[in-house]
Amino acid sequence: MIETFARTLPNGTTLSCRATGTPGRPLMVFLHGFPEAAFIWDELLEYFAQPEHGGFRCIAPNLRGFEKSSSPTEVSAYRAHLLVQDVAELAASENPDGRIEVLVAHDWGGAFGWGYANQHGDKLGRLVIINSPHPGTFTRELLNNPAQQAASAYMNFLARPDAEALLSADDYRRMWPFFTLMKAGPDGFGWLTEDVKNQYREVWNAGLTGACNLYRVTPMKPAAPGQPAPQIPTLPRERLTVAAPTFVLWALDDSALLPGLLEGLEDYVPKLDLKKMPGATHWLIHEQPQFVASEIEAFIRRTS
Repeated sequence: MIETFARTLPNGTTLSCRATGTPGRPLMVFLHGFPEAAFIWDELLEYFAQPEHGGFRCIAPNLRGFEKSSSPTEVSAYRAHLLVQDVAELAASENPDGRIEVLVAHDWGGAFGWGYANQHGDKLGRLVIINSPHPGTFTRELLNNPAQQAASAYMNFLARPDAEALLSADDYRRMWPFFTLMKAGPDGFGWLTEDVKNQYREVWNAGLTGACNLYRVTPMKPAAPGQPAPQIPTLPRERLTVAAPTFVLWALDDSALLPGLLEGLEDYVPKLDLKKMPGATHWLIHEQPQFVASEIEAFIRRTS
């Protein structure tokens, strides 16, 4: 059974959370992306709390700006280091040493997963990334790869001042294509049922400003039409490396995040375990949750 609760952190942020398993057990944290919420992890929360699958304490927060979590309106409140701090303080609220045994992250959650693994590597056992670019390879591709620049052009739309109004109009008419254009509808993988749509409506009805602020605050965007390329900072190597064993599960039919983002990843992640998934899209967690769970479990066993 999944429990839901609000957890107020020392930094003043309150995160609405979904959790399973016994508090005090090894901690497994799941981070969602856009335009999603913590509920996407429910099947994995149930799976990994079971004794035969590790008996973890599993917790999936709604990131700040999503669902019922704190949603400050200032763009600066969504700088990456602040969301990484949320993750660290959430872990510390679950156990005295703040250790996360397994951190699983997708999309924007992965951006903060990569950051957490770099900044708090001494408190992390393993990292699992599902279709979320490493900042080193993402910077390279945004600067040099026209195909990735084109694939990421949507980021500039989501950063517009009127993005929330445009996205929410006409029953979120501009939101559903994020899913349906990657085979989510009844003619594709079929997971986007009316019940699931209602889960999304409930999340989006709580507000979209926090989610859009992630796109406004990040410098990691391609140039907008007629505009000069943004100044993407080049981080020093020590800000990009990840020492923990890392499993990257990558759906190859992701039209927003292209396979070029995987090239050179091992230079930043020495203990890299990479699996490429043909015939799957950015929404792999919805499409094949049991497959995702079994692959993560196999990785945990390989690295135990």
